[in-house]
Amino acid sequence: MKTSATLEELTGLIVDTSSSLASDVEKALKSACRREAAGSAAKTVLKTILANIRLARRQRTPLCQDTGTLTFFVAEECRKTITPKLLKAAVAKATAMGALRRNTLAALSGKSYDDNVCEGAPVVHYVKGDGKTRVTLLMKGGGSENMSRQYSLPDAELNAARDLPGVEKCILDAVYRAQGYGCAPGILGVCIGGDRASGYETAKEQLLRPLDEKPSPLEARLLAKANTLGIGPMGLGGKTTLLGLKIAERPRVPASFFVTVAYMCWAARRRSI
Repeated sequence: MKTSATLEELTGLIVDTSSSLASDVEKALKSACRREAAGSAAKTVLKTILANIRLARRQRTPLCQDTGTLTFFVAEECRKTITPKLLKAAVAKATAMGALRRNTLAALSGKSYDDNVCEGAPVVHYVKGDGKTRVTLLMKGGGSENMSRQYSLPDAELNAARDLPGVEKCILDAVYRAQGYGCAPGILGVCIGGDRASGYETAKEQLLRPLDEKPSPLEARLLAKANTLGIGPMGLGGKTTLLGLKIAERPRVPASFFVTVAYMCWAARRRSI
């Protein structure tokens, strides 16, 4: 396995992720468009999204004006060669090329880091490799990030106990509360268990899983239920509220039972080299 990566390769990864939607997500959107009624708002929205995807890919321009938080997952064996410094250089170069919006602000002062590079940006995780993938990039926009939620069971408001029915209530509540915000149709990554920090990290990692992999019975059941809510694309009604739903379980301590939901918009920008 080649463990090094050049600045050009990493810059290309960023440009491609920003401008070309993953094939499994595009396929899911096309399938959703076919299911919606002719002349409906849902079908019109999905046709517009698909036209946007084609145009962005052809022109190699960003799929969405919010190019999001860039999170790199790098194979552990590449730690010495694919460094944060190299990844920051690639981000700065891609920004200068127009593949990324000036999208990084100091939290309190509002100062813009015009090259999208500073302490903590981009986000870099070194993970156990699979022998094939060196780097995976996930770009997650702020609108979708705002719709992510974490629940602590039991939840009196939802009448949700520390059991599977309680978990299901949390997940469906997150879908309902999102409504048309976060650019539906969305994709959910869910973590059952863990602590507050690992719950969000694990939930977000589920967004890397392909939509066309075989779902678990729980994933299939909750996806079907979510799509009966009638929220639809951009909240304008329809059969497609979610494109996919991926769930992971992590151990917890007796005192805590968290259900964490990472919401991703239809522009699920992820790509690997």
